[in-house]
Amino acid sequence: MVIVAGHLQVDPTEREAYLAGCVGVVDQARAAEGCLDFAISADLLDAGRINVFERWASQEAVEAFRGSGPSDEQGAAMLGAEVAEYDVAGVRSLT
Repeated sequence: MVIVAGHLQVDPTEREAYLAGCVGVVDQARAAEGCLDFAISADLLDAGRINVFERWASQEAVEAFRGSGPSDEQGAAMLGAEVAEYDVAGVRSLT
């Protein structure tokens, strides 16, 4: 399993528009083979932060979905980003 997690920084006045532009990406990801979870959401404390969380069955599934990255418009709106991939060796359910 692979987890992709981190955050993006955008101008706080542009965050809602940025998130609205991500709806299609989230829909496509959740329908992709090997996607176990995919979320892009507003941070509750930082008005310019967007949290990213993805969970994939395998590295191959991540790579099959991943295109060239964010659109030019989305890339231009990002002031910064800190996102990483994590290989998961084991899982313990908490529910």
